Amino acid sequence: MKAPFAVLLTGFVGLWSSFATAEPAQGSFVAAQTCEAFQSIRKRTNPDDAKVRPGQRYEVVEVNKRDYDWLRVRIPDSPTPLRWVAASCGSVEGLAFNTGDTERSEAGGDVCRQPDQHDGYVLAATWQPGFCEHVPFKGRKPECDALASGELQARHLTLHGLWPNRQSCGKNYGHCDGPALRLSESTLEHVRPWMPNFQFGTSFGRYQWDKHGVCQTQMDDDAYFRRAADLVRQLDATRAGQYVVENIGGAISRQAFYQRVTEEFGSARAGNNILLICAKGNYLQEIRVSLPRELKPADSLVGVMDGQFAPRRPDDRNACRGDRILIEAAGS
Repeated sequence: MKAPFAVLLTGFVGLWSSFATAEPAQGSFVAAQTCEAFQSIRKRTNPDDAKVRPGQRYEVVEVNKRDYDWLRVRIPDSPTPLRWVAASCGSVEGLAFNTGDTERSEAGGDVCRQPDQHDGYVLAATWQPGFCEHVPFKGRKPECDALASGELQARHLTLHGLWPNRQSCGKNYGHCDGPALRLSESTLEHVRPWMPNFQFGTSFGRYQWDKHGVCQTQMDDDAYFRRAADLVRQLDATRAGQYVVENIGGAISRQAFYQRVTEEFGSARAGNNILLICAKGNYLQEIRVSLPRELKPADSLVGVMDGQFAPRRPDDRNACRGDRILIEAAGS
Protein backbone atom coordinates (compact mmCIF):
# COMPACT_ATOMS: atom_id res chain seq x y z
CA MET A 1 0.00 0.00 0.00
CA LYS A 2 2.89 2.37 0.69
CA ALA A 3 4.20 2.46 -2.88
CA PRO A 4 0.87 3.41 -4.54
CA PHE A 5 0.32 6.09 -1.89
CA ALA A 6 3.78 7.54 -2.55
CA VAL A 7 3.09 7.60 -6.27
CA LEU A 8 -0.26 9.28 -5.66
CA LEU A 9 1.33 11.84 -3.34
CA THR A 10 4.09 12.58 -5.85
CA GLY A 11 1.51 13.10 -8.59
CA PHE A 12 -0.54 15.41 -6.40
CA VAL A 13 2.52 17.49 -5.48
CA GLY A 14 3.46 17.77 -9.15
CA LEU A 15 -0.04 18.88 -10.06
CA TRP A 16 -0.20 21.36 -7.17
CA SER A 17 3.17 22.88 -8.09
CA SER A 18 1.88 23.60 -11.59
CA PHE A 19 -0.45 26.30 -10.27
CA ALA A 20 0.57 27.07 -6.67
CA THR A 21 3.63 29.00 -7.85
CA ALA A 22 1.85 31.08 -10.47
CA GLU A 23 3.89 34.08 -11.48
CA PRO A 24 2.77 37.48 -12.84
CA ALA A 25 3.80 38.02 -16.44
CA GLN A 26 3.11 40.28 -19.39
CA GLY A 27 2.80 39.44 -23.05
CA SER A 28 0.38 38.23 -25.72
CA PHE A 29 -1.07 34.80 -26.43
CA VAL A 30 -2.22 34.04 -29.98
CA ALA A 31 -4.55 31.05 -30.15
CA ALA A 32 -3.89 28.51 -32.90
CA GLN A 33 -7.03 26.48 -32.19
CA THR A 34 -10.24 26.61 -30.19
CA CYS A 35 -9.51 25.72 -26.57
CA GLU A 36 -11.38 25.93 -23.30
CA ALA A 37 -10.48 28.75 -20.91
CA PHE A 38 -10.73 27.58 -17.31
CA GLN A 39 -11.25 29.49 -14.09
CA SER A 40 -9.19 26.84 -12.28
CA ILE A 41 -6.48 24.57 -13.68
CA ARG A 42 -7.01 21.88 -11.08
CA LYS A 43 -10.81 21.81 -11.14
CA ARG A 44 -11.18 22.56 -14.88
CA THR A 45 -14.12 24.87 -14.11
CA ASN A 46 -15.63 26.73 -17.05
CA PRO A 47 -19.23 27.64 -16.15
CA ASP A 48 -19.87 29.87 -19.18
CA ASP A 49 -18.04 27.63 -21.69
CA ALA A 50 -15.46 30.34 -22.43
CA LYS A 51 -13.00 29.54 -25.21
CA VAL A 52 -10.09 31.13 -27.02
CA ARG A 53 -10.50 31.30 -30.78
CA PRO A 54 -7.96 30.67 -33.55
CA GLY A 55 -6.11 33.78 -34.66
CA GLN A 56 -7.31 35.87 -31.71
CA ARG A 57 -4.79 37.67 -29.50
CA TYR A 58 -5.19 37.70 -25.71
CA GLU A 59 -3.37 39.59 -22.97
CA VAL A 60 -1.25 37.37 -20.70
CA VAL A 61 -1.34 38.35 -17.02
CA GLU A 62 0.13 35.27 -15.34
CA VAL A 63 1.79 31.89 -15.96
CA ASN A 64 1.60 28.81 -13.76
CA LYS A 65 5.42 28.63 -13.45
CA ARG A 66 8.55 29.89 -15.20
CA ASP A 67 8.69 26.76 -17.35
CA TYR A 68 5.00 27.26 -18.02
CA ASP A 69 2.46 24.98 -19.60
CA TRP A 70 -0.55 27.12 -18.62
CA LEU A 71 -1.13 30.83 -19.12
CA ARG A 72 -3.70 33.07 -17.50
CA VAL A 73 -5.18 35.34 -20.15
CA ARG A 74 -7.91 37.93 -20.32
CA ILE A 75 -11.10 36.86 -22.17
CA PRO A 76 -12.88 40.14 -23.03
CA ASP A 77 -16.46 38.84 -23.29
CA SER A 78 -16.50 36.65 -20.19
CA PRO A 79 -18.14 37.80 -16.92
CA THR A 80 -15.00 36.46 -15.20
CA PRO A 81 -12.39 37.44 -17.79
CA LEU A 82 -9.19 36.02 -16.26
CA ARG A 83 -8.91 32.40 -17.45
CA TRP A 84 -6.27 29.66 -17.71
CA VAL A 85 -5.43 28.30 -21.17
CA ALA A 86 -3.03 25.51 -22.09
CA ALA A 87 0.17 26.89 -23.62
CA SER A 88 0.00 24.17 -26.28
CA CYS A 89 -3.14 25.83 -27.66
CA GLY A 90 -1.17 28.62 -29.35
CA SER A 91 1.93 30.77 -29.27
CA VAL A 92 3.22 33.44 -26.88
CA GLU A 93 4.73 36.75 -27.94
CA GLY A 94 6.77 39.23 -25.91
CA LEU A 95 6.48 37.38 -22.62
CA ALA A 96 8.16 39.11 -19.68
CA PHE A 97 8.10 38.10 -16.04
CA ASN A 98 7.47 40.70 -13.35
CA THR A 99 10.67 40.74 -11.32
CA GLY A 100 11.12 41.38 -7.61
CA ASP A 101 9.72 39.75 -4.51
CA THR A 102 5.99 39.14 -4.75
CA GLU A 103 3.89 39.96 -1.73
CA ARG A 104 1.55 37.08 -0.92
CA SER A 105 -1.86 37.25 0.73
CA GLU A 106 -2.97 34.99 3.57
CA ALA A 107 -4.77 32.88 0.98
CA GLY A 108 -1.47 32.34 -0.79
CA GLY A 109 -2.10 34.45 -3.89
CA ASP A 110 -0.35 37.58 -5.08
CA VAL A 111 -1.89 40.39 -3.03
CA CYS A 112 -1.22 42.81 -5.89
CA ARG A 113 -3.82 40.98 -7.99
CA GLN A 114 -6.53 40.45 -5.40
CA PRO A 115 -9.49 42.81 -5.00
CA ASP A 116 -9.96 45.01 -1.94
CA GLN A 117 -6.31 44.88 -0.92
CA HIS A 118 -5.82 48.57 -1.76
CA ASP A 119 -4.89 51.17 0.84
CA GLY A 120 -6.01 54.18 -1.19
CA TYR A 121 -6.90 55.49 -4.65
CA VAL A 122 -5.13 57.55 -7.28
CA LEU A 123 -7.32 59.85 -9.35
CA ALA A 124 -5.64 60.53 -12.70
CA ALA A 125 -7.00 63.60 -14.50
CA THR A 126 -5.75 64.43 -17.99
CA TRP A 127 -5.16 67.78 -19.61
CA GLN A 128 -6.30 66.48 -22.99
CA PRO A 129 -4.33 68.79 -25.33
CA GLY A 130 -1.14 68.05 -23.40
CA PHE A 131 -1.76 64.34 -23.89
CA CYS A 132 -2.84 64.44 -27.53
CA GLU A 133 -0.04 66.75 -28.66
CA HIS A 134 2.76 64.62 -27.26
CA VAL A 135 1.62 60.98 -27.34
CA PRO A 136 2.04 59.12 -30.66
CA PHE A 137 -1.53 57.79 -30.71
CA LYS A 138 -1.40 57.17 -34.51
CA GLY A 139 -5.12 57.52 -35.08
CA ARG A 140 -6.06 55.16 -32.24
CA LYS A 141 -7.44 57.92 -30.02
CA PRO A 142 -10.58 59.32 -31.69
CA GLU A 143 -10.91 61.97 -28.99
CA CYS A 144 -7.50 63.34 -30.03
CA ASP A 145 -8.55 63.49 -33.68
CA ALA A 146 -11.75 65.26 -32.62
CA LEU A 147 -9.75 67.70 -30.53
CA ALA A 148 -7.49 68.53 -33.47
CA SER A 149 -10.45 69.03 -35.83
CA GLY A 150 -12.33 71.25 -33.40
CA GLU A 151 -15.14 68.75 -32.87
CA LEU A 152 -14.13 68.60 -29.20
CA GLN A 153 -13.07 71.53 -27.05
CA ALA A 154 -10.70 71.46 -24.08
CA ARG A 155 -12.31 73.54 -21.35
CA HIS A 156 -11.67 71.38 -18.29
CA LEU A 157 -9.71 68.41 -16.96
CA THR A 158 -10.83 64.96 -18.10
CA LEU A 159 -10.82 61.50 -16.56
CA HIS A 160 -7.95 59.12 -17.20
CA GLY A 161 -8.77 56.72 -14.39
CA LEU A 162 -9.55 56.06 -10.75
CA TRP A 163 -7.01 53.51 -9.59
CA PRO A 164 -7.20 51.46 -6.39
CA ASN A 165 -3.64 51.53 -5.11
CA ARG A 166 -1.55 49.50 -2.70
CA GLN A 167 1.70 51.22 -1.82
CA SER A 168 3.65 48.00 -1.34
CA CYS A 169 2.76 46.98 -4.91
CA GLY A 170 4.03 50.20 -6.47
CA LYS A 171 2.38 50.52 -9.89
CA ASN A 172 1.61 46.81 -10.09
CA TYR A 173 -1.68 46.62 -8.20
CA GLY A 174 -4.29 45.63 -10.77
CA HIS A 175 -5.72 42.95 -13.08
CA CYS A 176 -7.86 41.40 -10.34
CA ASP A 177 -10.65 38.94 -11.06
CA GLY A 178 -13.99 40.64 -11.49
CA PRO A 179 -17.10 41.10 -13.63
CA ALA A 180 -17.07 42.44 -17.17
CA LEU A 181 -17.97 46.06 -17.88
CA ARG A 182 -21.66 46.68 -18.59
CA LEU A 183 -22.46 50.37 -18.18
CA SER A 184 -25.98 51.73 -18.33
CA GLU A 185 -26.83 54.42 -20.87
CA SER A 186 -27.50 56.89 -18.05
CA THR A 187 -23.97 56.32 -16.71
CA LEU A 188 -22.48 56.81 -20.16
CA GLU A 189 -24.32 60.13 -20.44
CA HIS A 190 -23.02 61.13 -17.01
CA VAL A 191 -19.41 60.23 -17.79
CA ARG A 192 -19.02 61.37 -21.43
CA PRO A 193 -18.42 65.08 -20.70
CA TRP A 194 -15.57 64.12 -18.36
CA MET A 195 -14.14 61.16 -20.29
CA PRO A 196 -14.24 62.16 -23.97
CA ASN A 197 -13.19 58.72 -25.20
CA PHE A 198 -16.68 57.56 -24.14
CA GLN A 199 -18.16 59.70 -26.91
CA PHE A 200 -16.66 57.26 -29.42
CA GLY A 201 -16.91 53.92 -27.62
CA THR A 202 -16.09 52.19 -24.35
CA SER A 203 -12.84 50.39 -25.22
CA PHE A 204 -10.68 52.63 -23.03
CA GLY A 205 -13.23 52.52 -20.24
CA ARG A 206 -13.25 48.74 -20.45
CA TYR A 207 -9.46 48.70 -20.19
CA GLN A 208 -9.59 50.92 -17.10
CA TRP A 209 -12.26 48.74 -15.50
CA ASP A 210 -10.48 45.46 -16.24
CA LYS A 211 -7.12 46.73 -15.00
CA HIS A 212 -8.20 48.91 -12.07
CA GLY A 213 -11.93 49.05 -11.36
CA VAL A 214 -12.36 45.34 -10.60
CA CYS A 215 -9.74 45.63 -7.83
CA GLN A 216 -12.37 47.20 -5.58
CA THR A 217 -15.80 45.76 -4.85
CA GLN A 218 -17.41 48.65 -2.96
CA MET A 219 -18.76 50.05 -6.24
CA ASP A 220 -20.17 48.30 -9.28
CA ASP A 221 -19.11 49.55 -12.70
CA ASP A 222 -21.83 52.21 -12.93
CA ALA A 223 -21.10 53.63 -9.48
CA TYR A 224 -17.34 53.44 -10.07
CA PHE A 225 -17.36 55.49 -13.28
CA ARG A 226 -19.91 57.96 -11.93
CA ARG A 227 -17.77 58.55 -8.85
CA ALA A 228 -14.61 58.88 -10.94
CA ALA A 229 -16.26 61.49 -13.18
CA ASP A 230 -17.54 63.38 -10.13
CA LEU A 231 -14.06 63.41 -8.60
CA VAL A 232 -12.56 64.91 -11.76
CA ARG A 233 -15.29 67.54 -11.75
CA GLN A 234 -14.45 68.35 -8.13
CA LEU A 235 -10.73 68.56 -8.93
CA ASP A 236 -11.45 70.84 -11.87
CA ALA A 237 -13.50 73.10 -9.57
CA THR A 238 -10.68 73.59 -7.04
CA ARG A 239 -8.67 76.81 -7.05
CA ALA A 240 -5.72 74.92 -8.49
CA GLY A 241 -7.89 73.31 -11.16
CA GLN A 242 -9.37 76.64 -12.19
CA TYR A 243 -5.88 78.14 -12.24
CA VAL A 244 -5.06 75.64 -14.99
CA VAL A 245 -8.25 76.35 -16.95
CA GLU A 246 -7.81 80.12 -16.70
CA ASN A 247 -4.41 79.84 -18.38
CA ILE A 248 -5.27 77.72 -21.43
CA GLY A 249 -2.84 78.65 -24.17
CA GLY A 250 -0.45 80.14 -21.63
CA ALA A 251 1.48 78.95 -18.61
CA ILE A 252 1.13 78.48 -14.87
CA SER A 253 3.63 78.60 -12.04
CA ARG A 254 4.17 75.29 -10.29
CA GLN A 255 4.74 77.14 -7.03
CA ALA A 256 1.53 79.16 -7.45
CA PHE A 257 -0.41 75.97 -8.22
CA TYR A 258 0.65 74.35 -4.95
CA GLN A 259 0.06 77.58 -3.05
CA ARG A 260 -3.57 77.41 -4.15
CA VAL A 261 -3.72 73.80 -2.95
CA THR A 262 -2.36 74.85 0.45
CA GLU A 263 -4.88 77.67 0.80
CA GLU A 264 -7.91 75.59 -0.17
CA PHE A 265 -7.07 72.42 1.77
CA GLY A 266 -5.76 74.29 4.79
CA SER A 267 -2.35 72.63 4.93
CA ALA A 268 0.88 72.68 2.95
CA ARG A 269 0.92 68.89 3.36
CA ALA A 270 -2.07 68.64 1.01
CA GLY A 271 0.38 69.21 -1.83
CA ASN A 272 1.92 65.82 -1.02
CA ASN A 273 -1.27 64.24 -2.39
CA ILE A 274 -1.07 65.97 -5.76
CA LEU A 275 1.49 65.25 -8.48
CA LEU A 276 1.80 67.18 -11.74
CA ILE A 277 2.85 65.11 -14.77
CA CYS A 278 4.42 66.82 -17.78
CA ALA A 279 5.28 65.86 -21.34
CA LYS A 280 8.72 66.96 -22.50
CA GLY A 281 9.41 68.41 -19.09
CA ASN A 282 7.04 71.39 -19.03
CA TYR A 283 3.80 70.64 -20.95
CA LEU A 284 1.03 69.72 -18.49
CA GLN A 285 -0.33 66.29 -19.29
CA GLU A 286 -1.90 64.93 -16.12
CA ILE A 287 -2.71 65.66 -12.49
CA ARG A 288 -2.65 62.69 -10.10
CA VAL A 289 -4.36 62.94 -6.74
CA SER A 290 -3.85 60.46 -3.90
CA LEU A 291 -7.14 59.80 -2.10
CA PRO A 292 -8.01 57.72 0.99
CA ARG A 293 -9.36 54.20 0.76
CA GLU A 294 -12.76 55.34 1.96
CA LEU A 295 -14.15 57.76 -0.61
CA LYS A 296 -16.53 59.67 1.61
CA PRO A 297 -19.55 61.40 0.05
CA ALA A 298 -18.63 65.08 -0.09
CA ASP A 299 -19.44 68.21 -2.06
CA SER A 300 -15.79 69.02 -2.71
CA LEU A 301 -12.42 67.35 -3.06
CA VAL A 302 -11.44 68.89 0.27
CA GLY A 303 -14.15 66.82 1.93
CA VAL A 304 -13.18 63.66 0.06
CA MET A 305 -9.52 63.99 1.06
CA ASP A 306 -10.68 64.70 4.62
CA GLY A 307 -7.29 65.87 5.87
CA GLN A 308 -5.61 62.54 5.09
CA PHE A 309 -2.38 63.93 3.68
CA ALA A 310 0.58 61.84 2.57
CA PRO A 311 3.91 62.27 4.40
CA ARG A 312 5.66 63.03 1.12
CA ARG A 313 4.80 63.61 -2.52
CA PRO A 314 5.30 60.60 -4.80
CA ASP A 315 7.82 60.92 -7.59
CA ASP A 316 7.58 59.94 -11.23
CA ARG A 317 10.07 60.19 -14.06
CA ASN A 318 7.55 62.39 -15.89
CA ALA A 319 6.84 64.71 -12.97
CA CYS A 320 6.92 68.42 -13.82
CA ARG A 321 10.27 69.73 -12.56
CA GLY A 322 10.45 73.40 -13.47
CA ASP A 323 8.27 76.21 -12.17
CA ARG A 324 6.86 77.26 -15.57
CA ILE A 325 4.32 74.76 -16.89
CA LEU A 326 2.67 75.24 -20.29
CA ILE A 327 -1.09 74.69 -20.63
CA GLU A 328 -1.68 73.93 -24.28
CA ALA A 329 -4.86 74.80 -26.12
CA ALA A 330 -6.55 72.34 -28.46
CA GLY A 331 -4.85 72.18 -31.84
CA SER A 332 -1.84 74.21 -30.69
